[in-house]
Amino acid sequence: MDVQSGLPRCSRHPDVETGIRCTRCEKPICPTCMIPASVGFQCPDCVRGGSGTRHAPSANQPKTLTGGRLRTDGRAVTKVLMALNLALFLAVQASGDRLVSQLDLVGYAYYPVLGEVVGVADGEWYRLVTSMFLHQDIVHFLFNMMGLWVVGGIVEPELGRGRFTALALLSGLSGSALVYLLASPAQASLGASGVVYGLLGAWAVLARHRRSDMRPVVVFVGLNLLITFTRPDISWEAHVGGLVAGALLTAAMVYAPRARRNLVQYGACALVLVIVLGMVLSRTAALL
Repeated sequence: MDVQSGLPRCSRHPDVETGIRCTRCEKPICPTCMIPASVGFQCPDCVRGGSGTRHAPSANQPKTLTGGRLRTDGRAVTKVLMALNLALFLAVQASGDRLVSQLDLVGYAYYPVLGEVVGVADGEWYRLVTSMFLHQDIVHFLFNMMGLWVVGGIVEPELGRGRFTALALLSGLSGSALVYLLASPAQASLGASGVVYGLLGAWAVLARHRRSDMRPVVVFVGLNLLITFTRPDISWEAHVGGLVAGALLTAAMVYAPRARRNLVQYGACALVLVIVLGMVLSRTAALL
């Protein structure tokens, strides 16, 4: 006598009753079909097709090299950064030198344009950030945007949006902090070079990790460093600060043990931020 248990039947094996459902599509699945996931079990169709629902994340969802979510648009954050630079560039062209004097990176100086003492040491810490997106000269702007587009298009897909955003901002901030620490307090600095050089450092680490041909990377970075140290109007501190921070952060993201990946990656970002804060505080104390 066939006794019915009232349980649903497996969606792939109709003759088998089961009390288990796929955590993604909620179809009934039998022990033959069950594939362990981070939460519960999934059916072969969901694992193979990558189709998801709101109920649970996919255990097989494609990941970037550093554990981030793989996106269709590999330049989304790069485009946002470029848009910020473009918006400020257009604002500068419309308003003139006064806006530059209000947003560029200066340690501590009297600005005739503003008629007052200004600078990071005077409490204007925002200059460390605004100067990262500020350009006045068209050639400087186009050169940095070209570097951001090209290298950002290489690095962002490898890191994912969140990690790429952290890398770009912390690289630019590190460049600004090194300028503030080492340059003359009256020297004005501006531009996205710290961000771009941070991406160059990231590119070098990624290429090394992938065991790619390092010659194009070495030549490109070397030429940029040569220009940095041979032209007197370039802030080498911003370039070096961004390059070092970008390389170190990417190394932490790429080589972090999988079991402690988030801890190492977040810890590296926090460490760079603490170092930046330390440089800013020490320089401020020296200037006041």
